Parts: sequence; C-alpha cells; structure tokens
Amino acid sequence: MLEHGGRLRQAAAHYGIPLADWLDLSTGINPLGWPVPPLPAACWQRLPEDDDSLEQIAAAAYGHPAPLPLPGSQAAIQTLPYLLPTGPVAVLAPCYAEHAHAFAIAGRVPQRFAAEQLEDLAARARVVVLANPNNPDGEVFTPQRLAAAAARLAAHGGWLVVDEAFGDATPELSLTGSVDALPRTLPENIIVLRSLGKFYGLAGARVGFALAPPALRSALRERIGPWPVSGPARLAAAGALADRDWQVATRARLARDSARLAALLAPFGAVRRTALFCWLPLAEAPALHAALARRGILTRRFDDPCGLRFGLPGVEAEWQRLAAALAAIAKESVMENMKEQGA
Repeated sequence: MLEHGGRLRQAAAHYGIPLADWLDLSTGINPLGWPVPPLPAACWQRLPEDDDSLEQIAAAAYGHPAPLPLPGSQAAIQTLPYLLPTGPVAVLAPCYAEHAHAFAIAGRVPQRFAAEQLEDLAARARVVVLANPNNPDGEVFTPQRLAAAAARLAAHGGWLVVDEAFGDATPELSLTGSVDALPRTLPENIIVLRSLGKFYGLAGARVGFALAPPALRSALRERIGPWPVSGPARLAAAGALADRDWQVATRARLARDSARLAALLAPFGAVRRTALFCWLPLAEAPALHAALARRGILTRRFDDPCGLRFGLPGVEAEWQRLAAALAAIAKESVMENMKEQGA
C-alpha cells in the first residue's frame, strides 16, 4: 500500500515537536473548508438513501446528468483498471501515485508520459490517465486539448480518464462545466473523477463522484456495491455542492492566497501555482523540507521530480509564521554561501 500525505505524526516524533505545534502544509486541502452545520440525528441511525437530493445537486454543480457518488474518488481509481479495455495504458508522470499503482496491481503496468506527449500517446494507447490540474507539479490541460485527445483515443476504442480532484477551484478547466455553469457535452470515452476533499476541505467525509457514460457508470456502481457514501457524508456533500455563494467567494480567496504563497516562495526558485497549492521544483528540496520541519512547518517532499509542494496556510498567524520561517532560512543560506566563498 502506498503512503500518502506528509505523515504529520511521524514528523512530530522525528523532530520532537508536539503535534499541536505544527503548521501542516503537506496537503492541498483548503484550510478554510466548507463549514458543515450540525447534522440531524436520523442520518446516523438510518442507512443512506440513494433517492435523496445528492445526485441532483451534484448534477447541477458538475454539469453532468448522472454523477455516481463514491466513497472518495479512490474507489474508482482502484476499480477502473478492471473495467476499461485491455491494451497499453499510459499515466501522466508525475501524477497522483495511486493511478499507476492501481493499474500495476491489476497486472497492467502503465507507461509514464510527460504532458507534451499526450497527443502521441492518445494515438496509440488504449487508456490514458492524467490529472487536471495535476498533482504535484500543477500542470494544466485545456478542455479543448483534452477533447482532441479523447477523439484520437476514440478512433481506436481508447479511453481518457481525467482526475479533477483539484478542479473545483478552476471550473473553467473542467471537461464537464465552465465557470458560468454552462454544461459541456462529455464524450462517451471520457471518465472524469471529482472529489470533495480538496476545494471543499471535506477530505474526512470521503466523498467523490465519477462522471462517466451509462454503461461504465453501471459497471462501476455494481463493483463498488450498496451504500458507498454514508448518510452524514451525503448530507454534508449536498450542502457544500449547493452553496454557490460560498463557492464563488472561496474561489476568489484561493486565487489571492495562492498568489501570496507563490510570492513568498519566489526567492527560492521558479514556482508553479494552482489555486490550492504551489509547486517548487528545487534540487535542494530535502534541505529546505528539513529546515522548515525543524521549525514545525511540514511540506510535502517529492524526489522524482525533486521539489516541494506547499499547501495554503489558513489564518493570518499561519501566514506570518511561514513568512518568518522562509525569511530566516533564506538569510541562513546567504550567510552559509558567504562563509563558503570566504573559506
């Protein structure tokens, strides 16, 4: 089983800093997520009911007629390798590691490809998998480019799987809906995965959706089984997806916050930002990761490619703490360089 996240408890033990004293920037989860109201007691006492309003609300939010509720998009990631046609599989690299892992577990070792190879792979692969925006490097694909790739795949019976886990913050990039909520027609060989964990900050609810053609949707539903999403999680998801005022305000805030984070990181290198995280490619990523961790700030370190992913701070005190830490580390680096040059 793959490991995920920054492993905060492990870091706390390693650096001898109490858990409560950490600033955890190791995820791309919105730190100021949708405020879940108190839930009625009945949702804990009854089995979930599929004929509540969740699917209708999700359909309006995603611009798709029949979103399939999932216990997180992870459920679809693990199941799709057994439902999609046999043949060559290509997964964007870098990308969320579970995609390639799921195909490998199913005995279908995928080819890794870079973003600029999409068109070439679409002409010959049976399944192409990517994330948009991509995690961890923030690569983005326009809907027009993805639709063209899907058309190439369709010519030989191929499929395109697009993970839009980070897509709610930038709906103009989505294959199923635009920023003005006008729906787009989804080609029959595309599967889009959505999640409430990132933009809505509801990772603990474990709610996702598969937007897929009817036959694939039915097969996925049968594989996953009944009651995939708990009653409390369905209520929280419906409330979040229906709250358009919160969504609009949050997109504006995230845009400001990601620009602020990118500005803080700019002295360390070329930053690529998304609404929910910044990617800092850096050969010295291990050293910067450790320097921040010694100050109780956890980031997500990647070795291939080498870099750090920074999630967004939440309240102003967290922003000030990160800014002070980065300034101190930059000063230390300058002093160290001066010592080396004078030696």
